[in-house]
Amino acid sequence: MTKRTSAKYKIDRRMGENIWGRPKSPVNKREYGPGQHGQRRKNKLSDFGTQLRAKQKLKGYYGDLTEKQFRKIFAEAERVKGDTGEMLVGLLERRLDAIVYRAKFVPTIWAARQFVNHGHVTVNGQRVNIGSYRCKEGDVIQVREKSRQLALVLEATQLAERDVPDYIEVDYSKMTATFVRTPGLGDVPYPVQMEPNLVVEFYAKN
Repeated sequence: MTKRTSAKYKIDRRMGENIWGRPKSPVNKREYGPGQHGQRRKNKLSDFGTQLRAKQKLKGYYGDLTEKQFRKIFAEAERVKGDTGEMLVGLLERRLDAIVYRAKFVPTIWAARQFVNHGHVTVNGQRVNIGSYRCKEGDVIQVREKSRQLALVLEATQLAERDVPDYIEVDYSKMTATFVRTPGLGDVPYPVQMEPNLVVEFYAKN
């Protein structure tokens, strides 16, 4: 399990963007960064800085993955024929914790990882407790019956702040989510602009 090393909203403030589209994000009130020097005027970012920021934003969005984890996923995307940035997004969206979050079974990506780790989810009828588990097209993810009345599940299914994307089919009567297809960048409902092409450039140079 990845240890959360920073408060989730600190990422928002560091980026100056509400990257999950949450109503409670401090960016909605304070657009400057955290810390005593956060209000200093920002200098224009260099190419390296722009690429690094794009990487940190995408990595942070999926629960602030470790650099080792993220680089491993990128290396996989690079090996597949096609656009590396698109492949990277597809691999990230195939993570079990990402699908649980997208299906609105839980309110946040961090809650999704914890929810999976605590054994509340099955994939094709088998319990899986690894957030990074790679789902395949057609896989059926289900919340275990004894977990369906948990407060965070009941809260999440009622959230109006985000919609379930069309590459996941959800049946809330059975608390199942079917991973229909691997999405491309244009299919993923990011609340802010993600630039995986800059992530590709970052790793190409570093």
